[in-house]
Amino acid sequence: MFRVKAGDLDKMGLLFERYNRPLYAFFYHMTHKRDNSEDLVQNVFYRMLKYRHTFTGEGEFRTWMFHLARNVLNDAARQHKSANHYDVTEMADKLGGGTLADEGYERQQDADFLHKAMAGLSDDYREVLVLSRFQEMKYDEIAKVLNINEGTVKVRVHRALGELKKKFFTNESR
Repeated sequence: MFRVKAGDLDKMGLLFERYNRPLYAFFYHMTHKRDNSEDLVQNVFYRMLKYRHTFTGEGEFRTWMFHLARNVLNDAARQHKSANHYDVTEMADKLGGGTLADEGYERQQDADFLHKAMAGLSDDYREVLVLSRFQEMKYDEIAKVLNINEGTVKVRVHRALGELKKKFFTNESR
């Protein structure tokens, strides 16, 4: 990123190759919309170019990038006011905490219940789950992305998982 900041814009292609998939996964898990996720990734790279002067290198590049991604997502949500959807089958696998039935019907039914439970979470809770479970970011990285302290991240993840389990295993989602 330092080379891009210095004007070597050809290095942006290398950054795109390395980081477009994690960004796409983040957006897809937050919106469940393939086309929109691709557009949002493009917007992040556009903002990287536009705001390259703000990259100081004091923190990790990935943290700075996901901070931009959050801003892009928030801007898109304000513009579209659309409901969020999730890839619940993969979410069920990643969240763990119990074994879903192997049978296709039961698995799909559980995935539907999980989808409803995820939809009922606040944006803050959903976001920390996506960053910690799908992006496999460490709590200190998430803290930098969200501009909060690490203890707050731990509390949010714990509460988000508790809230998700509560919604999943009660009649709220079934």
